[in-house]
Amino acid sequence: MNNRRYIKKQKLTLAQYVQRRNGVPLGAPGALKNMFNRSLGAGSFAKFWQYWNPVFGYYLGSYIYAPLKRWLPPAIALIITFVACGALHDAVAIMLRGSMVFLFTPWFLLMGTGVVIGHAVQFDYSEHSWFVRALINIGYVGVCLVFALMVKV
Repeated sequence: MNNRRYIKKQKLTLAQYVQRRNGVPLGAPGALKNMFNRSLGAGSFAKFWQYWNPVFGYYLGSYIYAPLKRWLPPAIALIITFVACGALHDAVAIMLRGSMVFLFTPWFLLMGTGVVIGHAVQFDYSEHSWFVRALINIGYVGVCLVFALMVKV
């Protein structure tokens, strides 16, 4: 009998998750620099998001993506998670501005869709220099923002 099948998978704590993503402990000197270096220099857009804002990513993954993934295909769960994240950003913007804002939701929808498509076609630019990878990642975020601004309500 294979006992590995019956061992419950241990969930990482926030501190363990951040350590794994940033390479340094939560709140350690250099954590922000590591996050920027790793995310901007990622060799795919999916990897970019694995390194970007690990604290927020931990909670999105734990409380939105993981539960959705139980009932939906991972790609759909991921896109919904991005949309939920965008809606949360929009809600904060609405509270701060005191007026209706609907920018982040479509922006994050586009970025989440890009992650799924990039993963599906195995779009990988890791062979390029850090600078070129950073330009590609920033460029994709920027292009998605421009499209979201065009449809902003």
